[in-house]
Amino acid sequence: MATLTAAGSAHAAPCGNTSAGFNAWKAAFAAEAQRAGVGQRGLQALANSQYASGTIKADRNQKSFKYSLQKFMQVRGAPTIVAQGRKRKAQNATFFNALERQYGVPAGVIIAIHGMETGFGRFMGDSHIVSAITTLAFDCRRSAFFVPHAIGALKLVDMGAIDGNTKGAKHGELGHTQFLPGNALTYGIDANGDGRVNFYSEADALASTANFLRQKGWRPGAGYQEGQPNFAAIKQWNAAGVYQKAIAIMAAQIDG
Repeated sequence: MATLTAAGSAHAAPCGNTSAGFNAWKAAFAAEAQRAGVGQRGLQALANSQYASGTIKADRNQKSFKYSLQKFMQVRGAPTIVAQGRKRKAQNATFFNALERQYGVPAGVIIAIHGMETGFGRFMGDSHIVSAITTLAFDCRRSAFFVPHAIGALKLVDMGAIDGNTKGAKHGELGHTQFLPGNALTYGIDANGDGRVNFYSEADALASTANFLRQKGWRPGAGYQEGQPNFAAIKQWNAAGVYQKAIAIMAAQIDG
């Protein structure tokens, strides 16, 4: 059993590979979270979280990322995403033009991500975010990667952006474009001006996605296909090469 330390923590809670030890880990992680600035609401959400066996099963079985590009795009419904994406771009031209002026990211890229991640908001997940992300932080396979996102999720609870019952994807991603919680905390934008960042608001989620890409080095006006300058920013969104290429191709087709 390895002990993995999140940045800034004095002593990390020991990880595990089964549900055994999860409750003990939560108790240790609570102290780590508190040192990282998590408040009472976040700590209560941590205490109430449950080991998410469905999340572990999904984490061990990500078959689609092993497909060829052609097969991946077929399975993920690329033609439908492109067709619907073009309509959405035309219907919301003012919004997408404003996003591009502010962040430099063309509509096609944002729309392709939105379509790929949740079918334009039709399905944003059925897993409890806090339970999913804390389970992954506990799990030894990628504990170091997920610990900061678990801290982020608990801080989002503190802020009222989510609560212990909010649902998202199997790996704890949330909202229209499936932000990991730590990224949501860092790159979230209140685009509709209601005074809060809400990833279940389409405007906030899409603006936050554009902000993420810009902060990851997006260069306004530069190309975004594989081998072009902005492909590096797309790579920051998802680590799977087949996903990255699919987004770039669909985005170009949407942008026309």
